[in-house]
Amino acid sequence: MKTLDVDRTDADYRTWLKEAVRKVKADANRSADTHLLRFPLPEEWGVDLYLKDESTHPTGSLKHRLARSLFLHALCNGWIRPGRPVVEASSGSTAVSEAYFSALIGVPFIAVMPRSTSAEKIALIEAQGGSCHLVDDTRTIYEVSTRLAAESGGHYMDQFTYAERATDWRGNNNIAESIYHQMAQERFPEPTWIVATAGTGGTSATLARYVHYIGADTRVCVADPENSAFFDGWVSGDCSVTCDCGSRIEGIGRPRVEPSFVPGAIDRMMKVPDAATVAAVRMLERAMGRKPGGSTGTGLWSALRIVAEMKAAGQRGSVVTLICDPGDRYLDKYYSDAWLAEQGLDIAPYLGVLDKVLETGEWTGE
Repeated sequence: MKTLDVDRTDADYRTWLKEAVRKVKADANRSADTHLLRFPLPEEWGVDLYLKDESTHPTGSLKHRLARSLFLHALCNGWIRPGRPVVEASSGSTAVSEAYFSALIGVPFIAVMPRSTSAEKIALIEAQGGSCHLVDDTRTIYEVSTRLAAESGGHYMDQFTYAERATDWRGNNNIAESIYHQMAQERFPEPTWIVATAGTGGTSATLARYVHYIGADTRVCVADPENSAFFDGWVSGDCSVTCDCGSRIEGIGRPRVEPSFVPGAIDRMMKVPDAATVAAVRMLERAMGRKPGGSTGTGLWSALRIVAEMKAAGQRGSVVTLICDPGDRYLDKYYSDAWLAEQGLDIAPYLGVLDKVLETGEWTGE
């Protein structure tokens, strides 16, 4: 039998690929690291709260890091090809960032998203050169994304599967390494807790894995909104659980436990009422003059609960959470009293809880 030899070298494709990878890596070099902001708490409490402001990325959200990692992962795997579309199932921020990187390397982009996605996010995706495919049933977005990619000869990016593996959790300036570097000169440099939220689960996986990798004592808490399967799946140990309703907090909360969620790596979860989430984003605007998106409120509510818990126990240390994206994408939702009334959400009791925490450090009334 003769030696079989098939050479599929494509010189033009390899030239295009090298240039595409260069452009994506150059974006990282141009983007200075995001700021770590200190939340105003009395110093004598002995507990410091920080917010990692991911809204300052070029595409305005935490998802810029994810999109960059997903594109490098897919490009180096040979999955993205010249002229063929990238397709993604996304409720908004990931799609905005992936549309940016698609335009950067010169390929079309299609976002598959619920029809309820905010008009501001749709406009942002289209402004980056992407197109939006809206679906009525959020449970079909995976199937529709797969079909569109197959029909177009493109690549379904599938953030929910690849988020936890596309990012190098051991370092390479991921969000966890950045937090520890920026905390180095603070009075409590090793965070007692880091609080994240889960959309794909990739960020919490990166944070928790990095903590374990460097041997830190930091604990990782994941805050989950209403109408999401992550909390129930984590508590029960059954990752097959599902939720029939979609999350009102865009970008986080999923109807199923996504493959990128790594439950064994995290220490704690909280199920946060949506009204508490909205109360927290409005409180943050009052306290720091920054208008964040909804997922920031979910994490901030949980972080302040931990701050109060630590103060009550006489425990000194630091807590870190994230500003995930800016609130101007949600003016018709979390900053609209009409939307709150339509959703039947009363944020007044939760604002009372937050006011009490900021005044005394005590968590009461909930």
